[in-house]
Amino acid sequence: MLEINHGHIVTVASSLGLFSTAGVEDYCASKFGAVGFHESLSHELKAAEKDGIKTTLVCPYLVDTGMFRGCRIRKEIEPFLPPLKPDYCVQQAMRAILTDQPMICTPRLMYIVTFMKSILPFEAVVCMYRFLGADKCMYPFIAQRKQATNNNEAKNGI
Repeated sequence: MLEINHGHIVTVASSLGLFSTAGVEDYCASKFGAVGFHESLSHELKAAEKDGIKTTLVCPYLVDTGMFRGCRIRKEIEPFLPPLKPDYCVQQAMRAILTDQPMICTPRLMYIVTFMKSILPFEAVVCMYRFLGADKCMYPFIAQRKQATNNNEAKNGI
């Protein structure tokens, strides 16, 4: 890519690479790492004047793949932020790639959350998370995982 100054690098991260929540620190850290690597690589390409190499960062909200089954935000907010269908996420990512969009957050509301996080004091962000139910949204998921693990251990006599 560098030699011919042509190509497109796509980093698939998550909205949890832009802001975090409790209970999935390891996942958030890996996504923050992907976002940081992508930003650094993008700056490197710009500094090297490799304008023919495009980059796109993909940051979807919760995707309905079953990975975080049980994750719940505040019930009054859920109808406005349901888990995303995988096909929809792919369509949005492909549109961003084909139009050389540097970043795509799906749904667009994630841009607002990211912006608010960058301008508000930490305690105000905590209040926003609590209002949305995002502060403990992974707790039901974690409880289900623990229950499944305990059931498997009981079955296997561990």
